[in-house]
Amino acid sequence: MRTLRGILAIITILWLVAGIVAAAQRGLFREPPEHCSQAATIAAVIVAGPLNYLGLNPRLGCELPQPSS
Repeated sequence: MRTLRGILAIITILWLVAGIVAAAQRGLFREPPEHCSQAATIAAVIVAGPLNYLGLNPRLGCELPQPSS
């Protein structure tokens, strides 16, 4: 059981590293995100990991609540 957890941990780390590399190759780290949709897209690319290299191009949008007037 301990070996299985170790293998899963290594796979998870490699998966996320592949996502970080994909995000860097797309230039998503050049500037800090100005909008929540940019931050959400960066997170989606990282979580998608190696799927980015199979053609997945995640883009997310989000809307922040506006203060009441």
